[in-house]
This record gives sequence, C-alpha cells and structure tokens, in this order.
Amino acid sequence: MKSLGDILKLSTQYLKEKNDPRARAHAENLMSYVLKLPRLDLYLQFDRPLEEDELSIYRALLKRKAQGEPLEYIMGELAFYDCTLSVTPAVLIPRPETEILLDKVCERLRSKNVVGLQAWDLCCGSGCLGLGLKKAFPELSVTLSDLSTDALQVAQKNCMRNDLQVDFLHGDLLAPFQGRTADLVLCNPPYISQKDFNELDPSVRLFEPKMALVGGESGNLFYKRLAFELPPFLNPGALVCLEIGCSQGEVVSSLFSASHWKAKSLEKDWAGHDRFFFLEFE
Repeated sequence: MKSLGDILKLSTQYLKEKNDPRARAHAENLMSYVLKLPRLDLYLQFDRPLEEDELSIYRALLKRKAQGEPLEYIMGELAFYDCTLSVTPAVLIPRPETEILLDKVCERLRSKNVVGLQAWDLCCGSGCLGLGLKKAFPELSVTLSDLSTDALQVAQKNCMRNDLQVDFLHGDLLAPFQGRTADLVLCNPPYISQKDFNELDPSVRLFEPKMALVGGESGNLFYKRLAFELPPFLNPGALVCLEIGCSQGEVVSSLFSASHWKAKSLEKDWAGHDRFFFLEFE
C-alpha cells in the first residue's frame, strides 16, 4: 500500500509527462479533494497509506486532468465572492478578473441606498456575478438571464446552494426583459473572436462552452448589441458594468459614444490590461 507522499510524487511526474505546467499543484488539489483535507494538511500526512477506494477515485480524477480537463470541472465547484458555486461544462469557469469586476461594482454601490434597485446579470452562466452581488447586497432585486437553458439550471442550483433569492429569465440578451427597466446591469458576454478561439489553450477550447466564449467573428458582437439595445431598458442614472477583452477597450468605448451615456470609464485588471468598462446612463 503506497503512502500519500509516494502517490503525490508519482502523480506529479505523470502530469508533467502530459505537459501539465502546474503538475504538482494539480496533483495536490485533487488529493485534497478526494481526502477532504486542506491542501496544506497533506504535508502533515505524507506517510499515511491510501485506502484502495481512495486511490481508485484519485486515479480516475488524475486521468481526467492528464487529458486536459480543467480542475474546476473535475472537482465540480469553486469559491467566488463569498459563494460556493457548482460548475459544469455548461458554463464558463469564473475567472479572477470577473471577481475583480464584481468587487469594483460593490465599491460603487457601498455609498448608495440600494433598497429596491433592479439589478440584472445578463449572460449569467454559472450566476457568479448576480449571485455574488445578491450575497453582498441582499436588499437588491436581482434577475439573472441566459440563452442557455443548461447554464440557467446550473445558476439556479447555485442560487439554492447559497440560499439566495433571485429571479431567472431565459432568452437572448434583453429579449426576456421586455417591459422592465434596470438600475444596474452587469454583463460578462462572449467576447473572443473566432480567430482567437482557434488559438485558445486546449483546456479552454476543448472543454468550456463555445457559445459563452465567442462573440461573433470580431468578438465585439455583444457590445454592439448592448450599445444599440440597452438604452430603452435603463432607468435614469443606471450603471452598466461590462467585462471586456484585454485589447477591446478602444473599440468598445467607441461603440458607446451616444450622448445618452453621461459617463464612461475603462479600468484595468491586475495585469494592467483594459478589462472593465463602466457606463452611467443619463
């Protein structure tokens, strides 16, 4: 019976041979998941023998990782803005950049009276933005929407998992919101061009949903649509918060050039790239 330390050493070597650039971290994270132990605690139990059933489960998960599947799909969940979210191949894996976006949104709201305000999370995917927002500001009225019914099922599961009360709508972008208006709109739409999609890392291109990644041939389709379609759905003074691709700042800003946008700003991610676009409606 091999020890935990021996298995981690062998697993790390196996993943390295499969060209995993984070072989040791992934081997440890999977072991932590199987044994239900904090990752740091593994170092205190290197001599622990693994039971056959533990080893069998671990090997199956390790094989999936060796085939390039993202760790988050293998483990089925991640932490995001004080929520625990289930993730499946029906939804994008929430990135740190999206958590930064939500943090910037929350900073803007902390000085406001948000009771009764209508907040929408368009293209919600896993629900990370809308649910994280509701967790931070329970007094907001939050609605999440997506074109994918499979994605909405994941978001609804996450809503129940985190004991939150929000509404869900199914449909294409603003179509399900006919007759309604919002005070806050969050959206992390598909924004990758077809060309860039073909060059994505296989762990993204082969496993994450293409419809949640590609925003038309140029990647700008959804920003063009939002610039044209969104104004009739906004209350005076409404705030619009978008995540964008790191090279799209200038193009997206030019799309929202109409006079009814009384304020707009580009903000950067931790790497110094344009990543967030904020607008205030007149």
